[in-house]
Amino acid sequence: MTRATRVAILSAVLSITYFLVFFAFIPVPFVTKEHTEQILPVLPWWLLVSFGSYALWSLGHGLYTFRECTDAYTELLSEISQAKSELRLKGVSVD
Repeated sequence: MTRATRVAILSAVLSITYFLVFFAFIPVPFVTKEHTEQILPVLPWWLLVSFGSYALWSLGHGLYTFRECTDAYTELLSEISQAKSELRLKGVSVD
């Protein structure tokens, strides 16, 4: 089973469970109905904001630690200089 299949199955199960709880087909144990009615409508937005925060942190951390990957750093610099030289040969002002 591929990762995409696992993610699709997990998201489908969680979505179905969320909608069943949201429309009160399944009661939430140990939580009052008033609290459930207040929390459930904002839960998808909270998850979206949490995922966005994680994604930005992951991107920032990758940029911060990029110089520690010396092979990738030197390869990228060589590709940049190669692209600049190819553009110069075609008459494009790069600098």
